[in-house]
Amino acid sequence: MTLRPPSGPPPVHRVVALLQPPQPAFPLACASEVFGGQGPSVPARYAFEVCADRPGPVRTEAGYDMLVGAGLEALERADTVLVPGWGPAAGGEVPRDVADAVRRAHARGARVVGLCAGAFVLAAAGLLDGRRAATHWARAAELASRFPRVRVDPAVLYVDHGDVATSAGAAAGVDLCLHLVSADQGAAYAMRIARRMVMPPHREGCQLQYAELPAAGPVADSLAPLLEWLGERLHEPVAVADMAARARVSPRTLTRRFTEQLGISPGRWLLDRRIAATRALLEETDLPVETIAHRVGLSSAVNLRRRFHEALRTTPAAYRRAFRTERVGTAGDGGG
Repeated sequence: MTLRPPSGPPPVHRVVALLQPPQPAFPLACASEVFGGQGPSVPARYAFEVCADRPGPVRTEAGYDMLVGAGLEALERADTVLVPGWGPAAGGEVPRDVADAVRRAHARGARVVGLCAGAFVLAAAGLLDGRRAATHWARAAELASRFPRVRVDPAVLYVDHGDVATSAGAAAGVDLCLHLVSADQGAAYAMRIARRMVMPPHREGCQLQYAELPAAGPVADSLAPLLEWLGERLHEPVAVADMAARARVSPRTLTRRFTEQLGISPGRWLLDRRIAATRALLEETDLPVETIAHRVGLSSAVNLRRRFHEALRTTPAAYRRAFRTERVGTAGDGGG
């Protein structure tokens, strides 16, 4: 991952959402909540605005119009260009001036993000050629057919290449936005936004979309109660057998449910949560690595450093230097 230098408070990151009638309301609302609604409990590090290729009233799929004052020139000042969905107007075709403006923004260094069908705009601009991309599973075949150079992955929640990123539909857009915030500002800041939105930490991009279930057959039992139980016990040594006993199933059945519902193994899910907790503690406390290791259930500083480097390709010390926002002393815990 790329770490920003510790050079004081980070500059405000400008996110510009590109709208097109009929604008899907939900992905726009998700993006504005993450990037534009930090609130008094979260320091403002993003500025959020909207634009359209034709400023003025923009019709939404929800039945109301929005008044958009900025045109495509707003993309010229964006640090992130975000396309929150894309309606079926004009047969779903992306206007050439829109594709050109997005391509120019990317060429000058802006990150370009497509939520749900917003991936069609990125594809039309040529930014996904030869790359993996996500979109809503119901439109994955259409995206692959119209843009055969794009490697469409219909299963995952999101794909982030650094300069471009795409997500599946609905809540997966929130997951991608929180992932981007975590990459920009650190895990602790992203967790603050998630708490303000009354949401759990974002899901990893490799987890599966929830496609339609078969017409016949039982619905798989939800893992939600078990995941909540695990989240409260990160400091404890928990094996797959312990998880299976809690869920009252065999380890084999539990592993199958994790694979079906989340796309990863129980052990991988738990390790991801422990790494996320480690990142937050490195950012917001002075706790030594050994203490953090015990708090997140990784047993020792040696094990934490190894797991942390495998996950993020950096050391806990380097991560702390790069993402530290404010010194929060903890009595009796000493330095990092």
